[in-house]
Amino acid sequence: MTNQEYYQKYLDYLQFERKLSKNTIASYRDNLNRFEEFIKDKSIKDLNKKDIEAYLKFNDTMAEKSRAHYLTVIRNFYNFLVYEELIDKNPCETIVMPKINKTLPKYLTEEEIKKLLDFPLNTANDYRNKAMLEVLYATGIRVSELVNLKMSNLHLEEDFILVFGKGAKERLCPISEICEKYLRIYLEEYRNSLLKHKNSEYVFINTFGNPITRQGFFKNLKKIAKEQGIQKEISPHTLRHSYATHLLSHGADLRSIQELLGHSDISTTEIYTHLVNEKLKSDYERHPRAKKNGN
Repeated sequence: MTNQEYYQKYLDYLQFERKLSKNTIASYRDNLNRFEEFIKDKSIKDLNKKDIEAYLKFNDTMAEKSRAHYLTVIRNFYNFLVYEELIDKNPCETIVMPKINKTLPKYLTEEEIKKLLDFPLNTANDYRNKAMLEVLYATGIRVSELVNLKMSNLHLEEDFILVFGKGAKERLCPISEICEKYLRIYLEEYRNSLLKHKNSEYVFINTFGNPITRQGFFKNLKKIAKEQGIQKEISPHTLRHSYATHLLSHGADLRSIQELLGHSDISTTEIYTHLVNEKLKSDYERHPRAKKNGN
């Protein structure tokens, strides 16, 4: 088998057995292509630990997080080959993962969220964007999950939406009264005008009558944030972080937040406890006796 055949066999496994998302598979494919460019004419079966380390060193201008991701992709690829008995040993197994300094995710305060969501509504695009932002903040879903929402996923009478997350795992996400209100306004009064006589099973439509893309929504979000005077760097994921942080600060259970966000591991959700603790510490420092020398 050629290197490309090994790569494709692995990517097929990720797609059909692991059922990973198209975006994740595309990322793995890109990483494997970079790896192939580096090793050139060598067979992946003949590579050893030094070859893999040389590849990582070649990418040492990148952030540690990126290099760790590269190593993870190659290590998982070789684990697959070992599992399939295509090779005897994983050359990555004794390579130490680069240390990553964890940074706390950025989020908006409740006041900033209110400011962001209170933008003027004049056009069909405005009402669509309003509905999308309300869904993001009401549910904490990923932007990929948002743009892939289909009409059949909406259960507005029961106040929830059905979301298909990573690995095609489905979960039910409750929605707020205000979220439902703007979803209904968009669906009943503006969606058809965006469709332009086309048919689509997707909820959110762009000005060409096609499903809106992640990139298209991100562009709209940045424009709205700028016009509303939001100073922080913002992305669709910022609303996901804000959703989780605000839930936790209002007393929600961490396990419940894990389920709502679709995290497979509770440790991923625990990052939000650090955010809340940081805010509590910051708030406490405003107390007149918080400082040791305070009188």
